[in-house]
Amino acid sequence: MERSTRRHRRIRRRNVILASALTTTLTLSGAAAWAADRYLVEHVEIDDVAAYEAENSSVTVDEPGTAEEEAEDAEVILTDTSYTDGQTSLEISTVVEGSGDATVTYYVADVTLGDATALRSAFADNRFGQNITELTSTIAEDNGAVFAINGDYYGFRDTGIVIRNGVVYRDEPARTGLVFFTDGTVEVYDETTTSADELLAAGAWNTLSFGPAIVEDGSVVDGIEEVEIDTNFGNHSIQGDQPRTAVGVIDDNHLVFVVVDGRQTGYSEGVTLTELADIFVDLGATTAYNLDGGGSSTMYFAGDLVNSPSNGGERATSDILYIAG
Repeated sequence: MERSTRRHRRIRRRNVILASALTTTLTLSGAAAWAADRYLVEHVEIDDVAAYEAENSSVTVDEPGTAEEEAEDAEVILTDTSYTDGQTSLEISTVVEGSGDATVTYYVADVTLGDATALRSAFADNRFGQNITELTSTIAEDNGAVFAINGDYYGFRDTGIVIRNGVVYRDEPARTGLVFFTDGTVEVYDETTTSADELLAAGAWNTLSFGPAIVEDGSVVDGIEEVEIDTNFGNHSIQGDQPRTAVGVIDDNHLVFVVVDGRQTGYSEGVTLTELADIFVDLGATTAYNLDGGGSSTMYFAGDLVNSPSNGGERATSDILYIAG
């Protein structure tokens, strides 16, 4: 009788353990399914961005070729580090600072736009939504870009104000953004104090929703090392030495784009946000804004990668800023 009781107790105990293990497995499976849906599964909101923009844009833009015809075919000049079409021009330079393990390598694209709308945005696979990604170079090539950088990875989140090429895609104010206007001005703004429609009415051409702003009024912004950007599941901290991508403003229609390589000992360790801000101040920028970095940091020019991404190759992203060639 005693052996039978012990046996029944062992069976009940084993059943409890099995039930507990099954519950844990189901819980983990549910979490995995949620994570996959949130970070991996494509959620397409607009399946043909080009058609959507053609239908909804209120801004008239000269397509590649039209402006050149009106200017009697202005000569296009392309070198290994520069480009001009007679209106928009850019010059790319490489900067190496420090030595040994403290070496930092970064790339600067100094861009003067003939018109503010020459700086455009493009989405991966010509679609808008979450978790839709392609390589920066692929998006650039698909859109005839001569120059491109990775954008703000809008597709990682479902918040923010997203206006691209004069068209509203998302109006979920959440953070400090950057807005490019059709008159060539660029401003840092608080998304929560306005709306996409108000920005569009004021002449917004493109917005970026990442951050933080690292330079304002020509000075490094205080406290940027403590800022957390979307530090949710699967997203790394932006503090410390990291690969970086950012955009700065010298003057109306005069921009500088910086991509810093990192996580590559002896070649480039990356920079902190304060060090990135110092680069822009030294370049003469009055405003600068941090974009998606890390493995996403990519600069593309004339069919080739300019920098050396930290993953050993490009990481797919959701969007780019570019200049058509």
